[in-house]
Amino acid sequence: MTPVTPEPDPTAQQPVPAWRPNDRTAIPSDGGTGTPGNAGLPEVPEGPEDLATPPPAAAAVVHRRLPTDLVHATGDPLTVHLTGFGDDGWQAAVTRVADGVVLVEVTATDAVTVRAEWRVPCAGAAAYWTPDTKAARWLPPSWIAPRTVSLALGAPVACLVGTDDRALCTAAAGETSAPVRVGAGVVEESGEFAFTVEQELTPDGPPMRVRIDLSGRHFAATLRAVTDWWAEGTEHPGVAPAARLPAYSTWYSLHQNVDTATVERQAVLAAAVGCGSVIVDDGWQTSDRTRGYGHCGDWEPNPEAFPDPAAHVTEVRRLGLAYLLWYALPFIGRHNDAWDRFKGLILREETHLDAAVLDPRHPEVRAYLIDRVSRAVEDWGMDGVKLDFIDRFAVAEPPPAPAGADHATVHEGVRRLLADLDARLRRTRPDVIVEHRQPYVSPGLWPYATMVRATDCPLSPAENRQRTVDCRLTAGPLAVHADMIMWHAAETPEGVAVHLVNALFSVPQISVDLAAQTPDQLATVRFWLGVFRRYADVLQLAALEPARPDLGYPLVRAHDDRTTVVARYAPLPVALPDRDDTDTPWTLLVANADGDPTVLLTATRPGRALALVQDCRGEILSETVLELVAGANPVTVPTGGLLTLTRED
Repeated sequence: MTPVTPEPDPTAQQPVPAWRPNDRTAIPSDGGTGTPGNAGLPEVPEGPEDLATPPPAAAAVVHRRLPTDLVHATGDPLTVHLTGFGDDGWQAAVTRVADGVVLVEVTATDAVTVRAEWRVPCAGAAAYWTPDTKAARWLPPSWIAPRTVSLALGAPVACLVGTDDRALCTAAAGETSAPVRVGAGVVEESGEFAFTVEQELTPDGPPMRVRIDLSGRHFAATLRAVTDWWAEGTEHPGVAPAARLPAYSTWYSLHQNVDTATVERQAVLAAAVGCGSVIVDDGWQTSDRTRGYGHCGDWEPNPEAFPDPAAHVTEVRRLGLAYLLWYALPFIGRHNDAWDRFKGLILREETHLDAAVLDPRHPEVRAYLIDRVSRAVEDWGMDGVKLDFIDRFAVAEPPPAPAGADHATVHEGVRRLLADLDARLRRTRPDVIVEHRQPYVSPGLWPYATMVRATDCPLSPAENRQRTVDCRLTAGPLAVHADMIMWHAAETPEGVAVHLVNALFSVPQISVDLAAQTPDQLATVRFWLGVFRRYADVLQLAALEPARPDLGYPLVRAHDDRTTVVARYAPLPVALPDRDDTDTPWTLLVANADGDPTVLLTATRPGRALALVQDCRGEILSETVLELVAGANPVTVPTGGLLTLTRED
């Protein structure tokens, strides 16, 4: 990579000016140094964490253009426009890393904030994909506030998806710890779609690195390439086998009403239906049952409910189940001894939760949290911990670092906390399981986690599907878990199966009272958890190709060389594997979560296949040889049922 300092070029055409609130970066007509625009408008609040406010209006604003070798679908070249706030001591370089993919790198010799912006024609666009759990898939306007991502919140990646599921542009930043502003949206003035990345640079800090992909591949393939890029030079300790097995969670089924006898009773039933672990959530640390987090922080077991945690864990593990315990890591509640000890070392108080968020920049805070959490593994013999609410560390305006702090920024304190905790846990249990949760999905957290769970969406199967698929697309080495799956007591077995199939490409967490289920409901759970376990390699590790993010992924496919699994959530046709080698056997599984039982299998050539149809309980409804024709082949698969198609040699 050869550094280049692009010079202003008055003859080059500038982008059509786009209005943004409080925009102090308007690109001047001469393409060089200009004065900020919209300086009189009020400040627009930015996202969370500790990204500094851009320089005041009097600071220098330097604009430069950086040509790339990328070409839009229209045939026009893509140019990256760079803006430096406060200084001109920075250089830029562009490197081609693959067909249709470049890496832009900006380094600084002085402290400066740099914004990179580029635009693509907004033609044939259907969706704007980000890992933000609160985002819609609609195309936002360019004037919307950018999202600030950091170690504890989000990930710096976005994709503009076309109507054919191909990426019109996928972009990602290489900074996965310090705050980065990521923006995008439709430029009303030109009909283009603009991408922006803004980052603070220092001479001794990391450069700005932005990966831009115009290769036109399936959007999931471009996101996989981003995760591969993030993973370069990153070591991950591996995923314990239990983290990829179905789990039983106490949260929706029991909430805070947990004790030794209740958990052990559910554990026996969970093992019988195919679960591989039990996750005991909030309630173990308090006798209070009013919810909230006022009783978090001391992390002592409720002696009435859990008089002997070590013996209890031993009993659950005897059943063949791993055991994980919940911690709301950042919180200290008002009703804990820790409140008086640490109330002067907090980032903010959350009065509606009756708790405060601790400041990880202080070594005493980190040492305390690490000691409290480590006891679960060291003293009680647990297999891992569920670390909740890490995203609460990402605050918009953190207070000055307290006296005695050994880190200036919150993200540095969070990283040190999680790294030191991971190191201590692995001294006792090298294959420790650590659960994180959306929205803290930064690749900077990969080394300190085993799995990541979709954020809470109780009784919302479609939302669980979308969130698990989103997470799968950028989770890297981590196992992806669905949010806890629950259903009403009167739910039909078919409805139970629909809940499970919506989480098919993740690890399901069951959270109902298993003792209260009907035989048919239990049979459904047992059958589908068996499918999750039997095809775990394909469902969790093989190439994932979700369709139509703008419609919530109505059809999702995962495949390796021999097996393809398709989940159908709408009355859509399912394409048979199109193999060039006609002698290669293949297996196709079609899980039908739609109300229409007629599944159309589309084939490119005639053939024969053995078709096994099972209902939601796994009972065999038919087993026949299909004479496939080129075109549509209807097969009846009931709602919640499974078709297994095996090609005959």
